[in-house]
This record gives sequence, C-alpha cells and structure tokens, in this order.
Amino acid sequence: MGVDWSTFWPRIVEATGETLLMVAATLFFGSILGICMGLLLFVTRENNILENKIIFNLLNFIINIIRPIPFIIFLVAISQATRLVIGTTIGTAAAIFPMTIVASFTIARVVENNLVGIDPGVIEAAKAMGASPMKIIFTVLIPEALGPLILGLTFVSISLIDFSAVAGTVGGGGLGHIAMTYGYQRFDGSVMLVTVIILIVMVQLAQWLGNTISKKIMRR
Repeated sequence: MGVDWSTFWPRIVEATGETLLMVAATLFFGSILGICMGLLLFVTRENNILENKIIFNLLNFIINIIRPIPFIIFLVAISQATRLVIGTTIGTAAAIFPMTIVASFTIARVVENNLVGIDPGVIEAAKAMGASPMKIIFTVLIPEALGPLILGLTFVSISLIDFSAVAGTVGGGGLGHIAMTYGYQRFDGSVMLVTVIILIVMVQLAQWLGNTISKKIMRR
C-alpha cells in the first residue's frame, strides 16, 4: 500500500531538513579544513613561498589515496572511527563526519588548482615589496582565487547532496533514507519521485547561488 501523504509530508519536510543540515555542516567544516590544506599544498610546492617537499609530498599522497575511494565504501570503511568520534554510526551526525573528511580533501585539491592558476608575477611583485608569506596568503592568494573558489565550492556542495543521499541509504537519515525505506523497499514510486524532485531542486538552487555569488566577486 502507498503512503498516506496527508501524514507523510511532515516526514518529508523533516528529512529535507536533515539533508540540508548534513550538506551545510559538511560544507562549513570541510571548507575550513580543505582551504587550509589547499593553501598548505600550494605554498609548500617546489619554488614557492614556503617550499617544503616533505609536507607537500605527504599531503599530496594522502589526498590522492582518499579522493578516488567511492563514498559508500569510505563510509563503511571508517565506520569504527565514526563510532569512536561520534558515538554511533547511525543518524545525521554520523553521516557528517565521513562526509567532512571526503569534502575537505576534495576542497583542498580545488583550492590548490585555483591557486596554481594565479599569475606568478603577482606573487613575485608582493615578495619584492617585502610582504611576508602570511601577508601574501591573505592579501594576494585568497582574494585572487576567491571567485573561482566559490564555483569550486558550488561543485562540491552539489556532490555533498549526492553524498547525503548515499549516507541516508545506510542509516544516515535525510532524503536518502526516505527514498530507500519508503520508496525502494516498499516499491512506492511516488515517494521516490518526490525525493528525486526535491534533490533536483536543491542542486539547481545550489548551482544558481554559487554562480550568482561568484559573478559578484569576480566583477569586483
């Protein structure tokens, strides 16, 4: 039998809120960690302002290991670490932990790629004026890469919506859990359709917001 939509809509709203919470929290914490790692990757590259081959090679190696792992496999693989840190492997908080780890490494690579595209002459000019490495980072690197970085974070946020749906299928809550429990397992196509539509709307809004913010920043 199909669900009673008159009573099921509040559950859909709750699941949508859980998905938004997972994405927002992961994007916040992942951005902090990812931007720091991306900056560290860039400044420790060969011939850069804080060249350090050991740090660069170690961080680059770790990122190259984590990024190719499919999220659902990574989610299961670190379940014991999730239980140790969060206290459980079920629920929204338990989903945010592995999502943040994956997002931070992805964002780190996005940040590094954007910084590599900056004209080296701008950095050299700042060094010639006597700017310290920290001043170059905060007054040259970050402002120059901010517009493209927003677009990169937009791409990551869309991926996180996908990750949240995957996490929901293994007890993470949110729309993925609704789609799996009430749609797939109970063969209710209407539930699947509603969750898919909501996810599509989220992706479109995220893309529009990211494009709008990026355009405003790059015009400046």
